[in-house]
Amino acid sequence: MHNVVIVGAGPAGLSAALAAAAAGAPVLLLDSNQRLGGQYWRNSSEPIESQKDQHFDLDTGMLLMNAVKARKEISVWNGAQIWSASHKDGVNTLRVLHQGGEKIINTANLVLCTGAYDRTLPFPGWDIPGVMTPGGVQSLIKGHGVLAGNKVVVAGSGPFLLPVAAGIIKAGGQVVELLEANKSKRWLLSPLTLLENITKLKEAFYYIKTISQGKVRARFGVAVIAAHKGVDGKLESVDVATIKRNFKVKKTRNVKCDVAAIGWGFTADTSLAGALGCKLKVARDKGVVAEADSNQQSSIPGIFVAGELTGIGGAELSMAEGVIAGISAAKFVGCKVEISRAHKKRRAKKQRFADALIRSYPVKSGWLTWLKNETTVCRCEEVSVGNLKYAIEELGATDSRTAKLFTRCGMGLCQGRVCGRSVVDLVAAELNISPTDTDRISAVNRPIISPIPLGVLAAGE
Repeated sequence: MHNVVIVGAGPAGLSAALAAAAAGAPVLLLDSNQRLGGQYWRNSSEPIESQKDQHFDLDTGMLLMNAVKARKEISVWNGAQIWSASHKDGVNTLRVLHQGGEKIINTANLVLCTGAYDRTLPFPGWDIPGVMTPGGVQSLIKGHGVLAGNKVVVAGSGPFLLPVAAGIIKAGGQVVELLEANKSKRWLLSPLTLLENITKLKEAFYYIKTISQGKVRARFGVAVIAAHKGVDGKLESVDVATIKRNFKVKKTRNVKCDVAAIGWGFTADTSLAGALGCKLKVARDKGVVAEADSNQQSSIPGIFVAGELTGIGGAELSMAEGVIAGISAAKFVGCKVEISRAHKKRRAKKQRFADALIRSYPVKSGWLTWLKNETTVCRCEEVSVGNLKYAIEELGATDSRTAKLFTRCGMGLCQGRVCGRSVVDLVAAELNISPTDTDRISAVNRPIISPIPLGVLAAGE
């Protein structure tokens, strides 16, 4: 048995590991990446100090990463992929692919900091090579020093569009359009929250300065609603629409580009939490997250959750939650440590900013009007909007789960990570009903947490 096992080495996981180790608990830190930092501080094999141009606050990341490496209480497994997990009689069993083989970890004390991934919306042409998520574009730059393209349209909604656009410019690419679907004035809904989180304003101005130097002007109330390929089958242009508050189209123009980085915020990665049986809930933004109490404990004693897994809120909230989760985990194994009022006060402050993000960057249902019958919804299984409508109108599907069984939508390699949330919304709209929490939660359940080669499975314990 390991004392404290932490999954995820981003802002939340690093903070949790240090907090638990400082309290005296031996820690095993698992991460699927080859280097610490998570998506937020993703870095390449080059000396990390030379990569500051691609990060707003790499100093904090370096401080945490170096501190984790220096603590003798912390063991790190990089490149560790958990493919299966279960909870029974107070013991959590993780089946991990690491260093070419399968290892089994049993622990009574687990901290989940599994983060999030880009939320996508389907639209005509979104499966054309060259249409990517902002996170994918950023990962190529940060992790490999590679530009996805020369002429890039960055679009969707949320503050993450800013660092992606700035990163493209710093890497030598051209951002031909920077498009935010919502209006900039929505931040006026949360003036006090902005004032108490002044560091977030500094971060925004840091990116805006770079974007301005690249002679790019952000446009608001505008979205990419279709993509078109050239004779070589690759992305050639996108249709850019001025949209109403409900996201319905007003007028459209065409923009030439070779890459379109389009994202609509993030979706919490609840795969591991769900497999272990932790209670999940639907958050205010209609995404599914893990439920946590004031000490970051999930519905299962001994399993703690922190970071984007509990709700999308950014790196600073993730670090605040990670510290509390690490302290709670250390206390669970008998360390004499307590969570201070200062820890909870800091978390509350960052949570208010996260709530403001939800108010400022909603995704309205009008995006459904961008779709055509031939638009692909599930890229893995090549299921179209028309296929889903047929399952409802002709085969009698009355919910997203039944539609999934009829069409195989969400049964491919990604197991619905990309299309699951959109399918729930599409089916509900076609039935003229509101999606239930049960529908949304069932769409994120995955018995196989990540793909595994059959050979490894056969050779496993």
